[in-house]
Amino acid sequence: MRRVFIVANVHKPRVDRALQAWKAWIAERATIVGIEIDGEHDLQKIDADLILVLGGDGTLLSVARRLQGRLTPVMGVNFGRLGFLASFTPENFQQYFDRGLSDGLKHSDRQQLEVSIVSGGVDCSLDSGALEQRRRFVATALNDAVITAGPPFRMIELTISASMESGVSYMGDGVIVSTASGSTAYNVSAGGPIIHPDVEAFCITPLCPHSLSFRPVVVSSKSVVVIGAARVNEGTTLFCDGQASTRLANGDRIVIRRSAYDVRLVENPDAREWRSLAEKLNWAASPRYTDEDAVGTAHS
Repeated sequence: MRRVFIVANVHKPRVDRALQAWKAWIAERATIVGIEIDGEHDLQKIDADLILVLGGDGTLLSVARRLQGRLTPVMGVNFGRLGFLASFTPENFQQYFDRGLSDGLKHSDRQQLEVSIVSGGVDCSLDSGALEQRRRFVATALNDAVITAGPPFRMIELTISASMESGVSYMGDGVIVSTASGSTAYNVSAGGPIIHPDVEAFCITPLCPHSLSFRPVVVSSKSVVVIGAARVNEGTTLFCDGQASTRLANGDRIVIRRSAYDVRLVENPDAREWRSLAEKLNWAASPRYTDEDAVGTAHS
């Protein structure tokens, strides 16, 4: 029988109840090699054909970060609000589970970011191996890397460059570097563009720039984005997928490049990119008129 490892975020409403209801049903179809409810397993050592995630996009982001290169397919069942990454619903999960287990559903390999912090003077064009001994922080991110000003909440000054071009100086509340997968997360809330998951690109989106002309920029995922902390606050922090984080200091340089590790997601056949945007974000929705508005329009 095929092997499945279950990651369940039992802190979300309905997840524990669903897990208890589905365990016997799943065991009839696959060998359950483990169930995680604490987020502390080393997923690189899990011997499974499928990882089933019960929770939301945040739970799936945690799984993606801990896989560290293992291309075990991940099937996410959304018990949260949006569910762009965890695309199956509690209502249609059982309909597709057998096909997902037997590789009968489409897989999508999603690119991730590798985010490092190095001190000034280090050549940021070095490959990951050469940088490894010189960085004080490293993390991967499926959605985004975010630098936010933090207390005492004064504007910070950063320098931003891509592919070793001379950088530009920027003042504002921070910056987001997102993958295509993460473009519908914090990036779109900050006014950045929506990028189709198949596009190999990063988006650099400023947070409240002190300039009317600083707009989001889309660059190739082959680019190496380097952000210098020219002047930051005591509480200025780098967040990777909102989970791994570290404080920044003046002189730090944040090096962001495509990770060598993709994440393999099992796609929901019912999901459609444009329809999902319309349903989850009200993208391209027409204005809604009240009855009085409709009457008023008819008489005008």
